Amino acid sequence: MSKKKLVMVGNGMAGVRTLEELLKIAPDHYEITVFGSEPHPNYNRILLSPVLAGEMTIQDIILNDHQWYAENGIRLHLGKTVKRIDRVKRRVIADDGSEEGYDRLLLATGSNPFMLPVPGNDLPGVISYRDIADTDAMIDAAKRYSHAVVIGGGLLGLEAANGLKLRGMDVTVVHLADWLLERQLDETAGRMLQKSLEERGLKFLLGKQTEALVAGESGRVAAIRLKDGLQLPADLVVMAVGIRPNIALAEAAGIYCNRGIVVNDTMQTYDPKVYAVGECVAHRGIAYGLVAPLFEQGKVAANHLGDYGISRYTGSVTSTKLKVTGIDLFSAGDFFGGKDCEEIILNDAAGGVYKKLVIQDNKLVGGVLYGDTADGPWYYQLLRDGQDIHEIRDHLLFGQSHVGDVGHQGHSKAAAMSDSAEVCGCNGVSKGTIVKSIKENGLFTLDDIKKHTKAASSCGSCAGLCEQILSATIGGAYTPAASNRKPVCGCTEFSHQEVRDAIRQQPLLSIGETMRFLEWTTPDGCDKCRPALNYYLISTWPKKAKDDPRSRLINERAHANIQKDGTYSVVPRMWGGLTTAAELRRIADVADKYQVPTIKVTGGQRIDLLGIRKDDLLGVWKDLDMPSGHAYGKSIRTVKTCVGAEHCRFGTQLAMDMGVKLEKMLFDMYSPHKVKLAVSGCPRNCAEAGIKDVGVIGVDSGYELYVGGNGGIKTEVAQFFVKVSNDDEVMEYAGAFLQLYREEAFYLERTCHYLERVGLDHAKSRVVDDEENRKALHGRLLAELKDAKDPWAERIAGVEKNEYETLSV
Repeated sequence: MSKKKLVMVGNGMAGVRTLEELLKIAPDHYEITVFGSEPHPNYNRILLSPVLAGEMTIQDIILNDHQWYAENGIRLHLGKTVKRIDRVKRRVIADDGSEEGYDRLLLATGSNPFMLPVPGNDLPGVISYRDIADTDAMIDAAKRYSHAVVIGGGLLGLEAANGLKLRGMDVTVVHLADWLLERQLDETAGRMLQKSLEERGLKFLLGKQTEALVAGESGRVAAIRLKDGLQLPADLVVMAVGIRPNIALAEAAGIYCNRGIVVNDTMQTYDPKVYAVGECVAHRGIAYGLVAPLFEQGKVAANHLGDYGISRYTGSVTSTKLKVTGIDLFSAGDFFGGKDCEEIILNDAAGGVYKKLVIQDNKLVGGVLYGDTADGPWYYQLLRDGQDIHEIRDHLLFGQSHVGDVGHQGHSKAAAMSDSAEVCGCNGVSKGTIVKSIKENGLFTLDDIKKHTKAASSCGSCAGLCEQILSATIGGAYTPAASNRKPVCGCTEFSHQEVRDAIRQQPLLSIGETMRFLEWTTPDGCDKCRPALNYYLISTWPKKAKDDPRSRLINERAHANIQKDGTYSVVPRMWGGLTTAAELRRIADVADKYQVPTIKVTGGQRIDLLGIRKDDLLGVWKDLDMPSGHAYGKSIRTVKTCVGAEHCRFGTQLAMDMGVKLEKMLFDMYSPHKVKLAVSGCPRNCAEAGIKDVGVIGVDSGYELYVGGNGGIKTEVAQFFVKVSNDDEVMEYAGAFLQLYREEAFYLERTCHYLERVGLDHAKSRVVDDEENRKALHGRLLAELKDAKDPWAERIAGVEKNEYETLSV
C-alpha cells in the first residue's frame, strides 16, 4: 500500500518536533516533504541569545542537520517560501515554482516580528531579533559600530541588549512600560532585574515612547528620537516589541483565522486535512510564544496524524526564564493575583532575593522568583497539576527541600554548582556533562537527560536537581510533564491515563491486543509496562480479561519475597494479627523441617520465615496450611489491630473483630500498589492507624476513618475522611474508597500519591457525598472478591514446580 503524503510548511522547532513525534509512533505512515524559508536546517531558536553573547556558535544550536532529514526520508526544500495553498487540488506552491501534493498538510509558519510604525523603521541598521540572519547582523554591527538601542524591555529585548553589551557596544534599552518584563514580573522583581542589568553596564529609559528613527549622512540609522524630544545616538536599532502569528498563507487559502490559525483540541484547522502547530496557531483564543506549549501541541498533532486519535491539547500554563548568564528569574501563572487571592512574599532587597507566591482556593496559581529560582520547577509542577497545598502552605515559600520531598532535599542550587560537581551519584554524572549534553543534543525533557547521560535513571533521587539544571539551561523551553501525562515507560508515548482510557473505550481485553492497538514500540513490552497493563486490564474488565502470570513480578508468581541471597521470605496470613496455638505449632514445625534460619515478627503483626529455598516453597505452603499473607503483592497486605475493647480498659470499639472483618472482606484484592490498613480501638491509636492507606480509629460514638497514610521512605500522615457509626459503615466506606483507588490510580501509585494527584475532595465527593456511587463502588469490590481464593490452592494441588522458571519480570 502506497504511503500518504504529508507536507509541512515551516521548518522551525514546533513543526520538526511534530515530525519527530510522528516518526516515533508511525514511521512508515507518510512520505514527508518540508518547506523552510530559511537556508538552515532546524535549529534551537531559544539559544540564539547565547550565540549573540558569544557563548555558543550557530553550529552548536543545530537540532536536526541535513543528514537527519535524509535518514528519515524527508524531502527538504530550504530557502523556499510557500506562497499559495490549493486546497481543492491539495497542493502547495513555493515562490520558485516548486509544487508538492498532499494528503495531509501541517502548517508551522511561526510568527513575524512586529515593527513599530514610525518614520525610519525601514532604514539600514534597523532590525528585529527572530532568527539566525538577525543574529548575524547584530554580531556584524557590533564589530563596526559603537551605539545600539534596543526598543523593548521584554525577554528578547533584554537578551539582545545583554549580548550586544558583551560584544562591546554601548547599549540603551527603551521601554514603553514602567518596569522591565511587565508581562512576566511584578514591579518589585522588575526593579531588581533593572538594577542587576545596570550593574552590567546596560542603560534604561522606561516609560518612553519612540517617535522616529533618524538617518545619518550615509543613509543608515544614526539616532532614535523619543516623543519627549530626547534623541539618542544609534548605529544599530533592534526592535523587540512583540510578534504576530504568521497567518497570511492560511488566510489566502480560506482557512479560518482569528489572531492566529484557529485549531481545535486535535490541532486541526477548519479544514480537517490541514493541521497547524506553533506560534502561528490560536487555540481556544490563545497564541503561545514559548517553546514548551508548542511541543505539547506537536505531540498531539503527531498522535492524530498517526491515526491514534487519543490525545487532546487543552492549553498550557507557561513559565518564563531569562537567558542571561548570572541572572536568575522565574515566573509562571497568574502572579499578579487579584480578588479572592492570597499573596506570600519574601523580599530581601539587600540579598537580591524576591519571592512572591499567589494562592487561590488552596492552590498555587502564580509565582515570581528573582535571585533564587531553584524551586521554580517544583512550583510550576504544583501550579500545572493544580495540587492542593493547604497542608504545606506554611512551608511553601521556603521551597521543596524544606517540605522534605524525597529527591530534592539537601541539594545545592543548580546555578551555584560548579560544572565538576557530581549530580548523579549512581552513574557518576557531573553537572557539566548534563549541561553539555543539553546544549549539544537539544534536550528538552528529563527523559532526554536520562537517555543521553544516564543521570536520574537509576534511583531517581537526583531527578529534581536535573530538572533545575534543565530549567536553568533552556529557560522557558522546559516544562515538567503533568503528573498524569508521563509515559508508562520507554515502550510507548502514552500515559497511564491514556492507556486506561483506551482499554475502557475500545474495549481491549489482553496485553497483546492493547500493545497492538497502541502500537507499542517494543513488541513484548518491558518489566514496567507489562505488570501495569495486566493490572489495568483485569481491574477494568474483571470478568472478561484474564490475569497473565507472565506479567506478574517474580515475587507475586512465587508468592514469596526474594531476598538478596536468592532465598525467599514466606509470610502466612494472620487475620487482624490474630493467631492460634495450632497455627504457631505448624509454623514451628515448618521452621524445623525446612531448617528456616530466621523467624521474625513483622511490623504488620505476623510471622516471617526467612531463608527458604525456592525448591521448598511448595512444601512450606502445603505444610503451613495457612492462607498467604500477600507480603509480596501489589495487593492488600495487613490489617493491623490493637487489642481494642475486647481486652483494653481504654478501648471504645472492638478493634480486633473489626480488623478481621476488613481483612477477610479484602482478601486477595489486587491493587495499583500495596495497601495497608489498621484499626485502633480508641484515640490512643496503638495500631498506628494514622500512617496507613486506610486507618480506622474507634471513638465513643463510632469510628473515624483516615485515608492516604504511608509509613515508607517519606512518612505521610493519613487525612481525615469521614465519621461513621457502626461496623457496616466502616466496611462500606473503606471498601468504596479502596475500589475508587483501584479504578482510578496509576499502577505503582500509592494511595497518598493518588490523593495528591486527584485531591482529597475528589475522593470525598465520590464516596462520602454520593451515597449511590459509594454503594456501587462497594458492590463492585465485593463482586470482584467474592470468589477470592488462596493463591496457593491450585499449586498445592499439583502445579509443576517449573512454573517458577517462567520469564522473570
